[in-house]
Amino acid sequence: MAKVKTLILRAPGTNCDVETAFAFEQAGSIVESACVDELVCREKPLSNYQIMVIPGGFTYGDDISAGKILANELRLKLGEDVHRFVDDGRLVLGSCNGFQVLVKARILPGLGDQKFQPLTLASNDCGKFECRWVYLLVNKASPCIFTRGINTMYLPVAHGEGKVVTESGIADKLNVVLYYADQMGNIRAGYPHNPNGSVNNIAGICDCSGRVFALMPHPERFVRWTQHPRWVRKSLKDDGDGLQIFLNAVEWAKTI
Repeated sequence: MAKVKTLILRAPGTNCDVETAFAFEQAGSIVESACVDELVCREKPLSNYQIMVIPGGFTYGDDISAGKILANELRLKLGEDVHRFVDDGRLVLGSCNGFQVLVKARILPGLGDQKFQPLTLASNDCGKFECRWVYLLVNKASPCIFTRGINTMYLPVAHGEGKVVTESGIADKLNVVLYYADQMGNIRAGYPHNPNGSVNNIAGICDCSGRVFALMPHPERFVRWTQHPRWVRKSLKDDGDGLQIFLNAVEWAKTI
């Protein structure tokens, strides 16, 4: 069986592509990186890959709003390609800026109507950039392929616009994958456990298929145990909490 191929999609301002590539390589995938213009010009056809990832960063300087310019490029120049990619049963992952892009490109939440954007990522309630670690609780009822077998995670966040805001009545329709929580798993603990004020403490969502997943925390920044901020004071483990997300994706992609 041929190895799974993952595409890391970049634009000016992307800055988590190397860590994301390393995480997928650790999970056993072949990884290639491409600027969005290479896809638009068909220099690297999206159909060559089983997984597409939009990593963190500040694409195009987050001018206008976070992720908006890259989102417009995806929607207006690559919309048919991306939707065909998803319809063919392939996987899409977006972390941090990737979450913002997927939402503003109307690829997520995938509730059926692509004519309007039912949610967005707004400025953090605290009014500042949050760069620290948070506890996450996985919604076991979620269809998400990426989080199978995971109950909780401890991952870093680094964002100034991470607050999930929705149109009236939309929040309860979302396929929520991750909730911000405290160390005991309480998802109603509030700030600082919820670093941005997201409605219903939402940290990550997926579409109804579970194959398109986006989250504000950075799983690629915790694939080795030595990346944990307290690793010398805790019992040694083989892997960081984020690695399983990439392992799940690659394992699933082998069936495509």
